[in-house]
Amino acid sequence: MLEPGTPWDLAHAAGRAANVELRPLTALAQFDDALEVMVATWGAFQLPPREMMTALAHSGNVPFGAYDGDRLVGFVLGWAGVDHGGLHVHSHMLAALPDRRHRGVGYALKLGQRAQALEQGIHVARWTFDPLVARNAWFNLGKLGAVADGFGRAFYGEMTDEINAGDRSDRLVVRWDLDPDPAPRPWPEGLPTVLAAEGDPDGPLPVPVGASGHDGGVVEVPRDHAELRRRDPALAARWREATAETLEACFRAGSIAASFDKARSAYALVPGASE
Repeated sequence: MLEPGTPWDLAHAAGRAANVELRPLTALAQFDDALEVMVATWGAFQLPPREMMTALAHSGNVPFGAYDGDRLVGFVLGWAGVDHGGLHVHSHMLAALPDRRHRGVGYALKLGQRAQALEQGIHVARWTFDPLVARNAWFNLGKLGAVADGFGRAFYGEMTDEINAGDRSDRLVVRWDLDPDPAPRPWPEGLPTVLAAEGDPDGPLPVPVGASGHDGGVVEVPRDHAELRRRDPALAARWREATAETLEACFRAGSIAASFDKARSAYALVPGASE
């Protein structure tokens, strides 16, 4: 846990812990380096043109990079958006090179994005993630302390990148309130399980349990859905459908996904709004 401090103090401390330095990306050569990180992450698919990245930086939406010396090893890219809740940062891309993943680089970049937003008078960030990617669920809800207050089937339509090709692009919609320091929310006790993972831990079956109501519930998901897709595409598809149906029912009932238990690989959905 980082010591309390200003948002930039926390961001730079997280960078030092990850052995990187956070720097704004403002030059064409830096954008080219970011494109190389994109290719290493998603493959050479629908890459954003660097003139768009130039326009974002020029309009106050400066991407941030994580540097190991002169080498860009990760970046975060977003822009100011407006929805029913008002002004927010839409964080669209966060990526690190394969040899630097799961080492704190993404966390440092998110804290840098938070510090930049607060400096600009923006107090909320939003983004999306696949509800079946448990490690991202833990990062977003567990480590950052965000919540998910919406869900969409096939949110981006058919995707062709190396991670998402051949799978439906279901997404949870995240809301991260930036004023509090990042911290996991406590796991609520007493929630009923509404979707259970039963059987072999390496190939569990999705088992709906009861009805999802206004009192919320626990939604278990596979620990490694990507590996499950490789080994058993039919079972992975069953998980995709069962998770979508359960989350839709929970959100219709007014719940939000407020916590993620890494050990159990499960969401806690609780009643109420995210504000």
